[in-house]
Amino acid sequence: MPGRAIPSISICERKTIMSYTSTLGNPYIAMLTIFILACFVGYYVVWKVTPALHTPLMSVTNAISSIIILGALIAAGSKLTGTTTILGGIAVLIASINIFGGFVVTHRMLRMYRKQ
Repeated sequence: MPGRAIPSISICERKTIMSYTSTLGNPYIAMLTIFILACFVGYYVVWKVTPALHTPLMSVTNAISSIIILGALIAAGSKLTGTTTILGGIAVLIASINIFGGFVVTHRMLRMYRKQ
């Protein structure tokens, strides 16, 4: 927003934010569009996988959650305080639960293939 001051960030960060918003228009719309497209792609990828490939899919999902937790840690540890830090902390918690649950489910699925 051209007339408003952005508190507690450097001039370089202000220029980056201004160039980002002027390039893409509204950044929230761009992020929302990416999120919606990712939901559609994820839905179709998961439902088109044959049952024999669900275990490798769970492993890949755990790897993706590990990448997500890195982004959440960056957001939670940013210099900006307030909503960004809180949402980053919530994202770390949810991604941690997702990773733990994914490993539990993968372990159970692999146990089904063991010879007794």
